Amino acid sequence: MRQPASSARAASSSAPGNVGDVRKANLARVLSVIAGAGEDQRLSRADIAQLSQLTKASVSSLVADLLAAGLVIEIGVHRDGERGRPSVGLILNPARCVMGMEINVDYIAAGLVDLGGKLLAHEILPRANHSSTASEVLAALGELSQRLQAAARAQGLMILGGGLAVPGLVNEERYTVLQAPNLGWERQDLDVAALLPDAKTRFRLFNEANASALAQQQLMDVQERDFLFVSGEVGIGGGLIIDAELFAGPQGHAGELGHVVIAPEGRACSCGGRGCLETIAGQEAILAAADLGAMVDSASRQRRIHQLFQALETGTEPALSAVAEAGKSLGIAVASAMRLYDVSTVVFGGHFAALEQWLRPAMEASLQMHAPSIAGQARLLCSPLGQTGALVGAARSVAGDLLEAPHQLVG
Repeated sequence: MRQPASSARAASSSAPGNVGDVRKANLARVLSVIAGAGEDQRLSRADIAQLSQLTKASVSSLVADLLAAGLVIEIGVHRDGERGRPSVGLILNPARCVMGMEINVDYIAAGLVDLGGKLLAHEILPRANHSSTASEVLAALGELSQRLQAAARAQGLMILGGGLAVPGLVNEERYTVLQAPNLGWERQDLDVAALLPDAKTRFRLFNEANASALAQQQLMDVQERDFLFVSGEVGIGGGLIIDAELFAGPQGHAGELGHVVIAPEGRACSCGGRGCLETIAGQEAILAAADLGAMVDSASRQRRIHQLFQALETGTEPALSAVAEAGKSLGIAVASAMRLYDVSTVVFGGHFAALEQWLRPAMEASLQMHAPSIAGQARLLCSPLGQTGALVGAARSVAGDLLEAPHQLVG
């Protein structure tokens, strides 16, 4: 999740502007210092004052607000073994969390993530969402959310907020899915309030690949500030991180690698176009090219995926050719993305990560053929996040918002 730069100066009481705004900024500064401590590090108020460049009196007052809001808790620590008086340390409250949710073509998912970004619990439920209305899908997701809320209460956890990721372009302010071709949704308003009625903060709506990119960002080296995340499911999504920030573009299309045209005279795509990368390297496209039939429901697709891996492991055609063709097309798309966005790191998630050993040779050869001058700079990585990536990214982003603006829970 996003953290204010450590070199940023804290607001002071002598700074110009509204006193309330100064206190809001200082609350965020203090909470950021606490959140940024190491896993086994317990910062005292004196430590926080030194790191935040605020006075001890100010820190004590701000910490009192954060304690009252339940965002942090006190924990005793010893500085010198068993000698001396123990100081009181402060940590993020482990009993506060955020719920992340995802709707994809053939499953719904929800999970709880603590304020430090750790996934506490999750559930993935297979479901044929492509053949359901939005209201039916939301009703099913609402039931899943209620189960997790009940589990959270039983464990003494309080859910502060939530976020939902969907495989399509979204208008977050209006909670509208502008276009999700693989779900069959267009300009679909979502009643997200019912998913988490007791949320303390504003519910957020994300594109699935963007949410996954945000989750992946927390796993990257701190120097890795620019990368493209490519999500492979039934469709293909992309999330672009530039200078450590998500870049979606004014209309939300940035990074959408799945609808880059690879074969101008190719097959029709669910987006209404023709010859998109998704028609060659999407999950359904690979399964069809491997002569494994068409999707009937979620269970049938899982059986076909299992059959695909069996065929690949035994070196059977046409499965090998189908995946090699997908890798070749991915190489072409990656070459274009590297030139357009000036990124050298591309991270693959979803079925691309699972198919790495069969995809990579064809993809690297294609990249070398179509972009020999930059192919040597390419870092092609696979994400370990699996199906939890989008829900974790949505939750971590909401938790990051809370850490940057804790005043919304104070008072």
